[in-house]
Amino acid sequence: MAKIFAVNPSHPERVCWGCDKYCPFDSLACGNGSERTQHPAELFGADWQDWGIDSNAKREETADD
Repeated sequence: MAKIFAVNPSHPERVCWGCDKYCPFDSLACGNGSERTQHPAELFGADWQDWGIDSNAKREETADD
């Protein structure tokens, strides 16, 4: 069973988000790469969940209301 993915963690820089192990940034036990995989909030900002394929559909729904 996969672990629950933290939507907005308080310190995303302390964890590697590359797999379900969520290793400390200096451990990288999965061998997924030589660097830590960043959390989407670090890359795209706190509103990262609003991006994506359905983002235009959400805007249209709110405009119709």
